[in-house]
Amino acid sequence: MNIDMRPLAERLIAEATSRNITMSFAESCTGGLIAGSVTDVSGASKVFLGSAVTYSNEAKISILGVDPQIINDFGAVSSQCAEKMAEGARRIFKSDIALSVTGIAGPDGGSEEKPVGTVWFGISQSGRTYTFEKIFGGERALIRSSAVETALISLIERMK
Repeated sequence: MNIDMRPLAERLIAEATSRNITMSFAESCTGGLIAGSVTDVSGASKVFLGSAVTYSNEAKISILGVDPQIINDFGAVSSQCAEKMAEGARRIFKSDIALSVTGIAGPDGGSEEKPVGTVWFGISQSGRTYTFEKIFGGERALIRSSAVETALISLIERMK
């Protein structure tokens, strides 16, 4: 399933531009799809600073500065990891707001505790970071598209 994210991405860029807010991302299960949807919009370069696609645990640790103990204790798909990923992106890109996403897109990798479709999001802004979890249904492409849609909507809401 291919959901058209352009209207949401355009709204996000318009909101960020009108408020002069810069943004960055740290993506895992979405593999750069959030950044791709934003950079499809003309004018994104005014507010979008960059994204780190940190698919492996090693990349989360070495690029974003996620403490390996967090991954050992809670896993890469956790509130704690999403929080540190967002904070790492905000620090690296020096953005006003940073969003992270880490999850299990499937079809493998799920467990009873963390089923396929589990996705954690983090948003770091003004020295505060909050996280939230969504569990999406469907196959891999739909889970990833749903995560991108949720990320864009969440950022729009945070900017208001």
